[in-house]
Amino acid sequence: MLLAAGLGYAVHGFVTDLQSVGQPPLAIGAFVLLGLALLIALGFEFVNGFHDTANAVATVIYTHSMPPVLAVIWSGAFNFLGVLLSSGAVAYSVITLLPVELILQVGSGAGYAMIFALLIAAILWNLGTWALGLPNSSSHALIGSIMGVGLANQFMAPEGYATSGVDWSQAMSVLRALLFSPLLGFALAALLLLAMKLVIRNRKLYEAPDGQHPPPPAIRGLLILTCTAVSFAHGGNDGQKGMGLIMLILIGAVPTAYALNRTMPDSTTPAFVQTSRQAQAIFQSRAAGQPPGPAEEARRTVGDALRAKELDRPQVYAALAALSDDIARGVQNYGAIRHVPAEATPNMRNDMYLVADAIRLLPKQDVSFPQAEETVLKSYQEALNAGTRYIPDWVKFSVAVALGLGTMVGWKRIVVTVGERIGKQHLAYAQGASAEIVAAGTIGLAEVYGLPVSTTHILSSGVAGTMAANGSGLQWSTVRNMAMAWILTLPAAITLAGGLYFILRHVF
Repeated sequence: MLLAAGLGYAVHGFVTDLQSVGQPPLAIGAFVLLGLALLIALGFEFVNGFHDTANAVATVIYTHSMPPVLAVIWSGAFNFLGVLLSSGAVAYSVITLLPVELILQVGSGAGYAMIFALLIAAILWNLGTWALGLPNSSSHALIGSIMGVGLANQFMAPEGYATSGVDWSQAMSVLRALLFSPLLGFALAALLLLAMKLVIRNRKLYEAPDGQHPPPPAIRGLLILTCTAVSFAHGGNDGQKGMGLIMLILIGAVPTAYALNRTMPDSTTPAFVQTSRQAQAIFQSRAAGQPPGPAEEARRTVGDALRAKELDRPQVYAALAALSDDIARGVQNYGAIRHVPAEATPNMRNDMYLVADAIRLLPKQDVSFPQAEETVLKSYQEALNAGTRYIPDWVKFSVAVALGLGTMVGWKRIVVTVGERIGKQHLAYAQGASAEIVAAGTIGLAEVYGLPVSTTHILSSGVAGTMAANGSGLQWSTVRNMAMAWILTLPAAITLAGGLYFILRHVF
């Protein structure tokens, strides 16, 4: 029933979006390819539920605070709320790891090869680790898959043709978040448990569950609250990764409806045009007298500079000024972003993406601007992102349904690992609560900063931290297997995705 409701709402939302922009029906081949890509993307979120969302309900199920069916429904509801109220920052943070030319031409054969390769590779690795009962990170697998596609795209480029691979500066910031968040979870959960022991003297709180009996009401309420917090935070962070990829698929297949944010009100147009003109003047001041040139030539110049990571050149600044002028005139002439006609949509979206990505990368290439100019460019980048980055409610709802269904199917293996196989003693109520409080806080903070982190790694590391702080001891075989899964995920996902991308490029 939930699956039927999710699919029905998604189809209704998709058809409504197409009708609102006068999009003619898709050709059968394009419709089949789009449907397959969307199903695989939702399949990734379904498998994500085996791992990450299962961690959110592990404590309440293991301690018998909630029956399993009620727990996963409860968790799914708060995952949905987390997804619905998310900013979208994590979704597009993941997308920026992809090669720029594949993002700009995601509707091409190479774009579909990219989408299928990275999603299938992540799904295969997640299923393999789930079968072994290991709390593997879906985020880790997805990012490794993206890196594999980037590397394969670079290696497959014809000789003498500049093509982009992995944006290593962005990749390193993402990998740092994935690396340090579990260490933070381990340390903070251990400290929180020790603090609880000093402040809260309820002996029952520090005992393991007693058979099938639920804990006392106060402890039960605490565990349900922490499960709710983790579920909400998980939806706000992990759910966004699938949403970002779904939007990339939709932009490639139906750019008329999804390439631009047509929900932006007309009232934003004057401020947008003014900021565009201010940014244009800043770019032109650094062009060393170079003429802006036509928009088509400017797109090639900026695209080549992004691929080669060589932005700090006069001709690139001149091209950025030309694109900023083209964007400002287009929005001003049409009256608002939502009024941009179908035939102008792809170029407008690509112009906005190229300029926003250039502004993002300039500081990473040691280019500095005076404070006033930096403020203007930051505002312009935010305005450009607002014009191209949005997620319809039906996409959020579909992802939330996929996460929830995945949890219902595959929760048991991960729950047993978290409850019994990390420490030498079974998980006590206070240990589960400490790990979940830290996980919810860490994941929520990462979402604010647009950083993808792993619910699985943070929570399982938090449980390990509480075991160490409690003197319960750790089952080093499980810890070793989890560490090996963490270490092997990147090379395995990179290899799988790179190989699949190579094969699918020839298929498409």
